[in-house]
Amino acid sequence: MESKWKTLLTSRKFWAALVGLAFVIIQGFDPNFPLDEAQVSNLMYVLVAYILGVAIEGQK
Repeated sequence: MESKWKTLLTSRKFWAALVGLAFVIIQGFDPNFPLDEAQVSNLMYVLVAYILGVAIEGQK
């Protein structure tokens, strides 16, 4: 079980998803957040593309 946690915590996909989740949560709770909804949405698109790219790279 410990190796699953180690694998998760060293995963680039996990950290990218966590950063995206943090941006969405902060943007939802803080009305003075310096990024508007479109910018956060674009950030999510970049993170999704990164996660998919890492996943495809891992299959090779």
